[in-house]
Amino acid sequence: MKGYAERWIHFGILASMLKWIVIGGLVGILTGSASALFLASLDWATNTRTNHSWLLWLLPIGGAVVSYLYVKFGKDSSKGNNLILEQIHEGNGKIPFRMAPLVLFGTLVTHLFGGSAGREGTAVQMGGSLSEWIGKILKLHPFDRKIILMCGISSGFGSVFGTPLAGTVFGLEVLVIGLVRYEALIPCFIASFVADKVTTAWGIHHLHYSMGAVPDFSTLLLLKIVMASVLFGLAGLLFSELTHRLKALFTKVFKNPVMKSFCGGFVIIGMVYLFGTRDYLGLGIPLIQQSFSESVAPLTFLLKTIFTSVTLGAGFQGGEVTPLFAIGSTLGSSLAQYLHLSAPFLAAIGFISVFSGATNTPIACFIMGIELFGAEGAVYMFIGCIISFLFSGHTGIYTAQRIGISKSRSVMIEENATLGSLHNKK
Repeated sequence: MKGYAERWIHFGILASMLKWIVIGGLVGILTGSASALFLASLDWATNTRTNHSWLLWLLPIGGAVVSYLYVKFGKDSSKGNNLILEQIHEGNGKIPFRMAPLVLFGTLVTHLFGGSAGREGTAVQMGGSLSEWIGKILKLHPFDRKIILMCGISSGFGSVFGTPLAGTVFGLEVLVIGLVRYEALIPCFIASFVADKVTTAWGIHHLHYSMGAVPDFSTLLLLKIVMASVLFGLAGLLFSELTHRLKALFTKVFKNPVMKSFCGGFVIIGMVYLFGTRDYLGLGIPLIQQSFSESVAPLTFLLKTIFTSVTLGAGFQGGEVTPLFAIGSTLGSSLAQYLHLSAPFLAAIGFISVFSGATNTPIACFIMGIELFGAEGAVYMFIGCIISFLFSGHTGIYTAQRIGISKSRSVMIEENATLGSLHNKK
């Protein structure tokens, strides 16, 4: 009788695996194709803006148009990634299919006219919207709906950065600080892996960076990495807090979202001419490339932080992660000259560590470091991600992210509290 029961258990596990291989594969195919379209379009938008500098003057109009579309047709789509997290936690609403085309168009407008934003948010929102659509067609159980939404997060993240393993863990880790949802491990891996392969099959290639030679271990080197990692965590905290506060300030000053983005566009134009450079517009890829080849100016990371926080605070569409890569790598590169370390080495650690602090996903960021830079510097990348995660405090770019376990015993957190609820109490 016992053996019979065990066989049924094994059969149930096998059936569940086959089901999620199919469903995860479907999510991966659609999200990977959407990411390929998005990344190709983003390259076009970036190149067009670079070749036609006058497009910057259309930023206020572009932002106003996108905000109008969100007001008119977006409904809850304006919540972005937080809407997906809310639905996974609560499941009492829906993710509109219109989120995918709206965020795709909105992000391309932001980059075409010169806003400083990222791309992960767009890919994740497209993945969430498409996975919700698949779930409706298949009439999935509410519990399975949560899993397929996690697949959407993983597939969007993994495909847009070419890091399927990091994408897998990101979808499991981003929901609740301190806890990982292992029940979705296989579905998220299938979705992220397939999405990455599909994106590559469409002819999309990702940029690669090298951290160079890893120094031999020493106590002094360890202390230097710890010191830098504390600063990486504080940089992540600064970005999150500044972005949230500017969003609140813009919303308070401009009650109309259309006027908020319109006036915010002029603020960004003013900043460009105040600092006399356009280096901080767009994704920040040139800044990342520079940080891996030479030591950059000490305040480069701060200016990229300000430009991105203003852009997102004013209601422009786009993600935060690629600018966080730029902030982390430039901060690491600038610190290298003072800590007497190789610029590419510390830039690589900063690249993933600031991201870890701002998203509260240290394991996903560590795995991303392995996928991008190799395993030779794994110990130092792990230290960077963990310390940055701790020193960023209970803040982050995703306000719907729940706090499962407090980062410190001295800080008491209410059950099911979110970063947004803590921020509102300040």
